[in-house]
Amino acid sequence: MAPYKVIGQPIGRPDGVDKVTGRGRYTADHPLPNTLWGRCLHSPYAHARIVSIDTTAARQVPGVHAVLTAADVASVPWGRAIKDVPILASDRVRFFGERVVAVAADDEDIAQQAIDLIEVEYEELPAVFDVIEAIGEDAPVLHPDYGTYAGTRPLDKPTNAYSSAVNERGDVEAGFAAADTVIENTYTTPRVHHAYLETQSVLVNVEDETVQVWTCAKAPYDARSALALAIEVPEDQVIINHSYIGGDFGGKATPHALPIAYFLTKATGRPVRMVNEYIEEFMEGNPRHSTVMKLRTGVKNDGTITAHEAEAFVNTGAYAGYKPLGIIGGAVRSAMAGPYRIPAVRLASTEVYTNTVPCGHMRSPGEPQGAFAIESHMDEIARKLGMDPWELRTKNVIVDGDVTPMGAEHHDLRGLETLEAAAEAAEYDKPRPRFLGKGVAMCDRAPVGGIGTLEVTLQPDGSIALGTPVFDQGTGTYATHQQVIAEEFGVDPARITFKPWPTGAVNYDSGIGGMRATRVNTVTAYEAAQDTKRNLFELAATHLEWPADQLDFQDGKVRWAGRNEAIAWPDLLARAETTVIGRGEVNEQGRTHVTCFAVQIAEVEVDPETGEVNLLSFTTAHDTGQIINPLGHQGQINGGLVQGIGYGLMEELLVEDGRVTTLSFGDYKIPTMADLPELRTVVLEPGEGVGPYNIKGIGETPNTPTAAAIANAVEDACGVRIRDLPVTAEKVYRALKQL
Repeated sequence: MAPYKVIGQPIGRPDGVDKVTGRGRYTADHPLPNTLWGRCLHSPYAHARIVSIDTTAARQVPGVHAVLTAADVASVPWGRAIKDVPILASDRVRFFGERVVAVAADDEDIAQQAIDLIEVEYEELPAVFDVIEAIGEDAPVLHPDYGTYAGTRPLDKPTNAYSSAVNERGDVEAGFAAADTVIENTYTTPRVHHAYLETQSVLVNVEDETVQVWTCAKAPYDARSALALAIEVPEDQVIINHSYIGGDFGGKATPHALPIAYFLTKATGRPVRMVNEYIEEFMEGNPRHSTVMKLRTGVKNDGTITAHEAEAFVNTGAYAGYKPLGIIGGAVRSAMAGPYRIPAVRLASTEVYTNTVPCGHMRSPGEPQGAFAIESHMDEIARKLGMDPWELRTKNVIVDGDVTPMGAEHHDLRGLETLEAAAEAAEYDKPRPRFLGKGVAMCDRAPVGGIGTLEVTLQPDGSIALGTPVFDQGTGTYATHQQVIAEEFGVDPARITFKPWPTGAVNYDSGIGGMRATRVNTVTAYEAAQDTKRNLFELAATHLEWPADQLDFQDGKVRWAGRNEAIAWPDLLARAETTVIGRGEVNEQGRTHVTCFAVQIAEVEVDPETGEVNLLSFTTAHDTGQIINPLGHQGQINGGLVQGIGYGLMEELLVEDGRVTTLSFGDYKIPTMADLPELRTVVLEPGEGVGPYNIKGIGETPNTPTAAAIANAVEDACGVRIRDLPVTAEKVYRALKQL
């Protein structure tokens, strides 16, 4: 391991003080003179034709400055990859909660008063909510003009199944023929909300044809592109300014109200702020997808997998535009096969429109769904064969020389070591009494890449200023930048400050997400440091007459090794009375040659009288590279685990006849401190990684296998298999009564 001084040390976040003291400005905090408040009227129907809209009374309310319908918003549908989202519903609404009318007023109360006076006449239309029913021949087609949307191609025939894909490798039929046993199961997962603290919020102003935006976007360049297309202006006329982000977890990359606020601003000539109430978050936010997944696996009596088929039906809701790619099927397909050695696979996924709340990205999109299916299925296979579930995994997990079920080849595969480390820490082999069980589940994920930039400015007083296009949503990317630069220049991290840039400062930045932040931004920081050092050498050549090509940098000093001379970089800058600037620009797109394993073991106690599941302890083991900040690394593990526990035991965005019925945190339950068990974390010694510091990732894997580990532990405890999340006491109780 490299003898680092700063990298690998636990440090706090450089933006932490601003956040906890209230100095940090979130979107709702930015002061602009004469700002109006915007609010929307939402559809009370899941599918209906808009017959008429009467806004007469709303326009007459004192303090109301604009009331807009789709007729006032001349714009194409918008979104990320698939542009299928109307800014305001025009001829019909496709889900309960869709925005129909927008109002701008002096304050929120006046805006709501106006909203309450708007009269809309609807004609209800046949609706479809179930993902399987939606692909039936008789189902109403939600988007008959699908092929006309930007980012789409015409379908063979109108259908709600707007995207289907299959990955096949090996001879599947021969694999099943060679099996001693074939096991089939179906698993379902629910919609769940991200439950971030700050709701979606936007502030828009137009100044001399430039659209100034403040919003909670962790990928501001992508948000700029989507907004520019929606309002039909060149991208360079849209500027996304920095705001702190109060949590994201994949849910706020493209806030829904962005184009609405713009059109209200244009109509009033004044800035407009829109901040969701939480009822709106639950009603029309973009939650994690619900899925139906059918798995079929052939195995030998010794546990060797010979063939595997999986098919997922992904309920995308009414629109696909809130997802960066319009689909999540690739991740679902990959996760439904797990990190196992399977010679023949057929993995299929179908993305389906329904008259329900549109879904989007949530932490490791598609993977918790797929992992719940395959990891539950692996336990069921093991019990069918009379094997221990952990043993079945050790027999089939991919090792060096294997390829993944999707055909990827990775180096330094350490799934087996991670399984062994988790089992040892959890005392998996220790005998346990009836109604106390342990369940194991695992996953792997290769970090994705991206495009990044960092600018370093060295000051004569020994301080360093960093310029970055990154809007850190809370994962600690600024701390990562800080530690790399502190390491490279031999300074206290507290001497380093940040200046987040608005969009337009660089050509593009990928933003945060997909477990890319540390991978990309350690490289940008390292390259920026090297460029800055080269410029220091040129400065030394000019002011000290040292040969630039014979200089190096060590312990915070520019050194001329041949003459055994050195000068601290602040002294060099003070002597030259200047600053030195360097920049790192990298394109690290694509998956890496390494993947990251996570193994989790849940220990539960089940009350046979009530079905209540009490989570006693949780062990989570991770295969990692060099850890930059142990404090942030453990925070990612803990946070992911809490989200996974919620997914496994209690969270569900309930929809009845198209209407979301869990519209507050009184109804939508998330874990509290009282729900959390003893947590044991095991981190393997660094293996092979990427970049100058041997990096892997940690952001996505901690929440992926959690729900399956809990479900597996419940079966181990009481013999009940729950195949539909969440694993509630009611489901366990009913299943126990049927034994």
